[in-house]
Amino acid sequence: MKQVLLALGGALWLAAVPVQAAELPIFDAHVHYSHDAAEMMPPKEAVAILRKAGLKRALVSSSGDAGTQRLVAEAPDLIVPSLRPYRSRGEISSWVRDDSVVTFLEDRLRNARYAAVGEFHLYGADAELPVPRRLVALARQHELVLHAHSDADAIERLFQQYPQARILWAHSGFERPESVAAMLRKHPKLWADLAFRSEHGSGGKVPDEWRALFSEFPDRFMVGTDTFTPERWFYVNEHANWSRAWLSTLPPELAERIAWRNAEALFAHWKVSGTQ
Repeated sequence: MKQVLLALGGALWLAAVPVQAAELPIFDAHVHYSHDAAEMMPPKEAVAILRKAGLKRALVSSSGDAGTQRLVAEAPDLIVPSLRPYRSRGEISSWVRDDSVVTFLEDRLRNARYAAVGEFHLYGADAELPVPRRLVALARQHELVLHAHSDADAIERLFQQYPQARILWAHSGFERPESVAAMLRKHPKLWADLAFRSEHGSGGKVPDEWRALFSEFPDRFMVGTDTFTPERWFYVNEHANWSRAWLSTLPPELAERIAWRNAEALFAHWKVSGTQ
């Protein structure tokens, strides 16, 4: 019964969203289609879910790059591919000290094209280890956006290694808005995705401190679902509608920027044809 009431409440909330907001395109900047998701859901079904959610495009990576490549083949107009340094889910913490990751990255970059590298998990001084440093060097060589699930310390170290880097900060680093603001003021080429930042839509209202941050940096935020487990794929449509709901409380131009224009601008180098 509780689930029914929650679903009804969400439906009523979304029903109150203006039609223009309900039709707002979304560029989902944080999608994974890893080996476990691919085993559960074939590419045609995964693409159908993304299109049903009204996604304009989706930045997709996978543990084991096969899933990403299968989605690119199925929908090159929709999928913006990112190369993750993981072969399997269990490498999230071990990859920074695994020399074989470098071989994997170099091999994939010889055989396929990407718009970004990541999402990768990297914290503090680990950014100085040889494997992450090689990842950054490859990103520089291939002009790839770095999609970093990192603390502020690691972000600083990434920029020290590659001052011209374009970095998409996953989950806004899970930092407080004042800390995010400080980082965005310091680094003009830092963008932030809002995946799992549930406070943005709490009660259908964006908190004042985040509203002020969005207004100060209207071109630096984007939304993302983060399908980090296969089950999260069944929430892509729900997440897109939830995003449209809280975005509808912002000025229309700002809502459009966060919904899709900012991500479209960041990945403008990735052509619809699937080549750089």
